Amino acid sequence: MTKAELIEAVLGKVSNLTRKEAANSVDVVFDTMKETLGRGESIKISAFGNFVVRDKQARKGRNPQTGEEIVIEARRVLTFKPSQVLKNTLNPGVDESELRDD
Repeated sequence: MTKAELIEAVLGKVSNLTRKEAANSVDVVFDTMKETLGRGESIKISAFGNFVVRDKQARKGRNPQTGEEIVIEARRVLTFKPSQVLKNTLNPGVDESELRDD
């Protein structure tokens, strides 16, 4: 789904919005999420999942083409962990124990 498709979906569900208002609403949500994650804070959306920013340490790696050792710089990464409700929506009728990442 693209951002434009998301805006269309919002328009389809909230009939009293104009296209511009729907686009502004989607932009505000995304901008708020970016600002929050940029500060290193987590975002928890009930029945959807958690977005978490993690700091990764610098480490040694290897160039797969040359085999040369390189240093992979420290960086921040974004991870998403879906909620059990979302997992159940994606996999109806599947036992919870089959979905665990043990």
